[in-house]
Amino acid sequence: MTISASPAGISSGNSDIAPGRLDSESLKANFADLHPPLTFHEARVEAERCYFCFDAPCQQACPTSIDVPLFIRQIAAGNREGAAKTIFDANIMGGMCARVCPTETLCEEACVREIAEGKPVVIGQLQRFATDALIETGESPYKRGAPTGKKVAIVGAGPAGLACAHGLALAGVESTIFEARPKPAGLNEYGIAAYKTVDNFAAKEADFILSIGGIEVKYSVALGKDVSLEDLRRDYDAVFLALGLGATNKLGLANEELENVADAVDYIADLRQAEDLSTLPVGRRIVVIGGGMTAVDVAVQSKRLGAETVTMVYRRGEENMKASAFERELAQTSGVVLRTNAKPVAIEGHGSALSGVVFEDTRQHGAAAPGSVFRIEADVLFTAIGQRGEPDVLGGAQIEVKDGRIVVDGERRTSLDGVWAGGDCVFGGQDLTVSAVEDGKQAARSIAAALGVATA
Repeated sequence: MTISASPAGISSGNSDIAPGRLDSESLKANFADLHPPLTFHEARVEAERCYFCFDAPCQQACPTSIDVPLFIRQIAAGNREGAAKTIFDANIMGGMCARVCPTETLCEEACVREIAEGKPVVIGQLQRFATDALIETGESPYKRGAPTGKKVAIVGAGPAGLACAHGLALAGVESTIFEARPKPAGLNEYGIAAYKTVDNFAAKEADFILSIGGIEVKYSVALGKDVSLEDLRRDYDAVFLALGLGATNKLGLANEELENVADAVDYIADLRQAEDLSTLPVGRRIVVIGGGMTAVDVAVQSKRLGAETVTMVYRRGEENMKASAFERELAQTSGVVLRTNAKPVAIEGHGSALSGVVFEDTRQHGAAAPGSVFRIEADVLFTAIGQRGEPDVLGGAQIEVKDGRIVVDGERRTSLDGVWAGGDCVFGGQDLTVSAVEDGKQAARSIAAALGVATA
């Protein structure tokens, strides 16, 4: 699968693909904050709705075990910075998680107000209200622990890597992060819809985390290319792998190399780094294959960039989609057409350019019924059918890998002595920012203990 060399990864050579389909004011409105921040009054009123449950189900539903009742009580009492500290003690990336975490299927789904009334306390928005105030100061409330002389190598400056580095800094352990890209924050910087993280928030949060000190970041350094795992094991007291998922799955169809058949992850990354959205080439008729958050993100953003039709096609029923009900509703209310129980069987083109995609109905136990084949015209096709690990970058190290991902235990230790791992690259994870943060936090504790360093 190839994409053109244009800034957005889509060729504007086709007359149906052009930049600037919408004026700057429309683009500004379309990519404004999805959830505008709560005012002080709104936050206080919402906080008063909380029952402050004992053994709160919302806290149990949080992968990082944030004390939700406590921070909401602090907001109700007017202690915004105290609420932020409560959140960051459990989740140092609480600001981004407040924006991108699927709260509707985690803490808010477990909220007693949701069970009783069908209207939960808006925990995510309250969490953002608290954390934004502290992040905007640019100063960390945490102090680096007394230097221990220990040093750890971390591969990847995404949520897991940053959380691990911060946890180690608290314990006085120095870390060096090796990041393949030119900026930190991983998918929070490159892979989240622009309307979810406005005003360069991912970079601000990364700076906030790194401000504790004792953390060096080396950018544009890739494992398996610029540095080896063997080198890191030799030069550092421990290694934490937070590799993410570097490869994307293919459809396995002929013509997948046609012009304007592109990977959704790459396009979102280009969009997130674009200084002017009006310069991005946008198709008129776009098809997105996939049923997860990435598929929704690229579909909705394409529509908001000015595409005339965007059709999102998923091979199974809507109830099987990884995208939450909120995300699916967001897509549909944004004008995205959702078609389920259909799989792609052919990609068609005129010359080197895409012209359409042929699908087969899958409702009869995966076998198409007679006459169930249909075609959707398209000038752009985005694939969002999942990512996969790249175990080859481990250089043949004796680390157990399953389905392309690293196997770890409860403390995030791999099968190789002195090496831990966390985030999307580990087997059995949830592929969520909040889960990656928890991996980094737990790994930092385990690493510190293995190095004989006390933690708080």
